[in-house]
Amino acid sequence: MPGFILIVFGTVGLILGLSVYFLRYLTEGRHLIAVRTGIAAFDIGSIGGLFFLFSTHRTDGWAGELILPIILLFVGQLIALAAVMTAAGLRFLMRKTRQIPYDPVRRRILKNAALYPAAGLLLSSYGAFVERHHTVRRDYEIPVRGLPDEADGMLIAQISDVHLGAYFSVEEFEALLSEVAGSGADLLAVTGDIFDDERLNEAAEKVLVSHAEDYPNGIWYCIGNHEYYHNGRPIAERMQREKKVRVVLNGAQHVEGRGSLYIAGVDYPFGRGDAFYAQKESYFAAAMRDVPDDAVTILLAHHPEFIDDAAAHGRVPLTLSGHTHGSQFGIFGQPLFPVFKYTRGMVRIGENYGYVHTGNGSWFPLRIGCPPEIAYFRLERKA
Repeated sequence: MPGFILIVFGTVGLILGLSVYFLRYLTEGRHLIAVRTGIAAFDIGSIGGLFFLFSTHRTDGWAGELILPIILLFVGQLIALAAVMTAAGLRFLMRKTRQIPYDPVRRRILKNAALYPAAGLLLSSYGAFVERHHTVRRDYEIPVRGLPDEADGMLIAQISDVHLGAYFSVEEFEALLSEVAGSGADLLAVTGDIFDDERLNEAAEKVLVSHAEDYPNGIWYCIGNHEYYHNGRPIAERMQREKKVRVVLNGAQHVEGRGSLYIAGVDYPFGRGDAFYAQKESYFAAAMRDVPDDAVTILLAHHPEFIDDAAAHGRVPLTLSGHTHGSQFGIFGQPLFPVFKYTRGMVRIGENYGYVHTGNGSWFPLRIGCPPEIAYFRLERKA
């Protein structure tokens, strides 16, 4: 944690320093001093506040309402900074290429300077109010050696990281589940971080359970880290007892009518360093303990690094995970901030596949180049 804190505040400090420096390309004189002072006050105060709210997992109620405008402005600042740096760099290269001598008196303000912060705010607003609400469908075919005949052609849908609360209502959750229910999927996999607001948890549970009969093979659910932050673990345990939603938590269950197909699920490993890998190994071993040797298993794991455990095992051809939100920022289909080993999309290790879902909700209320998604996986028997 101390290392992460240093990275966060070091990054914010770098952004602030660059912003203060490159503001000279947008304004000058007293306006420059005033804007620099305002930017410094905003970055230090608001980012410190955001770090506190996120680290204490307070993103609901008044905190959620406060977070949205702060993030809009900060991301707008980042976009404007990137644009100004690019424009200033191009102008410098053009001056060098044309061998124009440097004139210290020459105005350094970029043409149409007001467009840069305007473009930043416009793009950040697009991410918050448009793309964040535009769910896309992604389809994949998964060849599985030894897949039972009864499971050939089976369609599995996946949703993940809804993060019910300030940025994803129970009504939106109902609409999402209804959309998936109309897709013809045989089974719905939910890979954690659903119950993230204690005020909404019970209503969300009722909505989830009410859709269990929409799928011939039911709804299967594994727990995420945010369920621990907002009292979601008792809900998962209750659903596990009532068996209307099939909760797999360091265990596995047979999928009825699908031959030797099993669904396994693991808990979220909170350990750090070596403790994380020891926990992960222990959870995976527990999940696979009662699975027959000749079975084919689909693994549900909130943390994507369980993809490695599944690939090493050899009889887990598909792992469905979430947690990363695909970094919520992307470019050309790739995560802009790949801070995890596996951050977004399909991973293939030999004949084993793993998928990192971009999430359906947003505890960070803005997405650019990384829309929420519903992922579909059609299992196909491979000789």
